Amino acid sequence: MIQDISKKIAWLKAHPKMLEGIFRGIERETLRIQKNGDFSKTTHPYSIGSSLTHKWITTDFSENLLEFVTPTSDNIDYLLSFLKDLHCFTASNIQNERMWPFSIPYCFHDKMSIPIAQYGSSNAGKMKTIYRTGLKNRYGDLINTISGVHYNFSLPVSFWKNWKENNKQENDTDQISSGYLNLIRNYYRFGWIIPYLFGSSPAISSYFLKNTQKKYKFKKNKENIFYLPWSTSLRLSDIGYANTNILDLNIMFNNLHEYLDSLKNALETPSKKFVNIGLKDINGHFQQLNTNILQIENELYTQIRPKRKTKNGESLIEALKNRGIEYVEIRSLDINPFSPLGINKNQILLLDLFLIWCALIESPKIDKTNFLLITKNWEKIIYEGRKPNQKIYTNNQNETKTLIEISEIIFKDLNQIALILDFNSKDILYQTACRKTKLFFQNPELTYSAQCLKLLIEKGIKKTGLYLSNKYHKKFINSNYLNLNKDILEQETIRSHQQQIQIEKEDILSFEEYIQKK
Repeated sequence: MIQDISKKIAWLKAHPKMLEGIFRGIERETLRIQKNGDFSKTTHPYSIGSSLTHKWITTDFSENLLEFVTPTSDNIDYLLSFLKDLHCFTASNIQNERMWPFSIPYCFHDKMSIPIAQYGSSNAGKMKTIYRTGLKNRYGDLINTISGVHYNFSLPVSFWKNWKENNKQENDTDQISSGYLNLIRNYYRFGWIIPYLFGSSPAISSYFLKNTQKKYKFKKNKENIFYLPWSTSLRLSDIGYANTNILDLNIMFNNLHEYLDSLKNALETPSKKFVNIGLKDINGHFQQLNTNILQIENELYTQIRPKRKTKNGESLIEALKNRGIEYVEIRSLDINPFSPLGINKNQILLLDLFLIWCALIESPKIDKTNFLLITKNWEKIIYEGRKPNQKIYTNNQNETKTLIEISEIIFKDLNQIALILDFNSKDILYQTACRKTKLFFQNPELTYSAQCLKLLIEKGIKKTGLYLSNKYHKKFINSNYLNLNKDILEQETIRSHQQQIQIEKEDILSFEEYIQKK
């Protein structure tokens, strides 16, 4: 089932510098809440900048759903300290509010108002808001407030150029894109390891439950919070992920051109379901950007996505077609409630090891039969990952192995990769992270989901969430800035507002003309 990569690892040990220069970026979402745990009713604070144009602080679906975006860096400590500075600055500017520490929001009633994020009067701003209006009308608003952490990862170009002795691709761009697609397919095959280890949403409000409760026997606590005894990340389940099934779109990640064609087809094909919503209401207000399967590329919610930085006026599809895949975006990370930043260094180290492993293991092309099996494995881990002696499918003949058996094979390789990375940095950080995390398979009570569920059952989600959010808020407002001093962040706040004003002044097209051009 898993290829022997001892020769590839031996090659890397002989050429350790090939793994120097791994770049990473973090996007962390978090809901602004009132001190009593209710959703914040205020607009995005002016004092932290324009959500349309700020380099590092923006909003996602709703006005109270903050998103912190770090620059890319090859230094993990810099990345985390940068993220911390963004949290410190924001906390100091929302003294009467807090940041919710879980992926799943606490729902105090089912008719609460969730204001969609606003980005001003420019065409670009209107487009962002109408896209979110479309998400609300297509999938519901509450479900779009579920938060996560996105981890962006790229291997050095030198690695892609040199690690394969027999390069069959025509050019470097083809080779790199092919390598990343190989990584992506392996992430689908084995990426369930991430929600098993780091999933932190084992419980969910009754307002999110649909027909899933019929399939799984949920238990309920006094707060009307439903949970499963062995679940890991309900955020990643069909309860939390509301979107078109990528199987229906025939997206298999086997070939970049096929992937882009499938994505383009979804962007241009009307959906019967969304046509029924209508493009505009009776007053002429847009209800969505269009009535197609996807409004824009970002509406394709998958566990991992191929990405490329776009140039001004360029779409993601154009960027990928013209210059190939630049990095991958990991989207299956729940917010880590045990870290003030929603992610910690141990997670990053383990992700590095696992993603390198996914790049090294050869991955056959995936068809729909394979993908159905992959989906079953993810579902098993999401709903019952910590079940004693849990097994997953290893091939299309329904053969299975236990998680412990598979983890032994994977972690043996991860430890060898850790030795190489630690050799480069002259420490033992990766080996330590590998050793600590491997214990999660031997003792599932060490997983984040088990720890999280214990707290939620004993103390409740509201009490736990408020305790952690107050604790982290106090820590942020009492911390010193490490990379960004307060002046830099205040200057960026001013600059972002000025840029938004300038964008609004420069609009010459009507919104209909603007959206047609897009």
